Amino acid sequence: MKTLLRIDSSSRIEGSHSRELADHFQEEWLNLHRDGVVLSRDLTLQLVPHIEQLTIQGFYTSDEDHTAATREATALSDELISELEEADEVLISSPLYNLNVPSNLKAYFDQVVRVGRTFKVSEEGFVGLLASKKCHLITVKGGVYKDSPLEGLDFQDPYLHSILGMMGMQIEGSYTLEGTNQLIHSLSERVVEVKELISANLHRTNQ
Repeated sequence: MKTLLRIDSSSRIEGSHSRELADHFQEEWLNLHRDGVVLSRDLTLQLVPHIEQLTIQGFYTSDEDHTAATREATALSDELISELEEADEVLISSPLYNLNVPSNLKAYFDQVVRVGRTFKVSEEGFVGLLASKKCHLITVKGGVYKDSPLEGLDFQDPYLHSILGMMGMQIEGSYTLEGTNQLIHSLSERVVEVKELISANLHRTNQ
């Protein structure tokens, strides 16, 4: 039985293009995995707090030296990391807010990118500890960045690829919908194109 961990970060509960594409991905994934289970982590409805001093202290505290306070401070991190470890595949949907991911998604990564749990440090640099995890990305942008003068201002995709790579996660598919604020007459067609790409890639990789 396969498990998909779905992580949504759009502040829009309704009218969200990233959520719409994630819904399509989930439907197609379940069609391919009839006995599959989807775990949902909605970062807008399930707020993840920013890490604090005790959280960081707890990240670098050995099991035998934990206090009640540091265990409490790292309890959510433990829970979120356990979700990642238990999942076979991960789906992350993210709009572009002010040139990068939403702050709730950044807060999530601050909780799960943790030395000794999801990565370690060697002489060669960072070594990811979640190398068996397949990850799928859905990103949505109001403007058009790729192959435009604005491309260097898009920190969303580079950040997501870098931070997931730091944990060793393999990006199986990356799907981007751009120009949602500009493609007034062709947006619906572009949404269909991205959905078709998602379907085609999922069927290809699951043959």
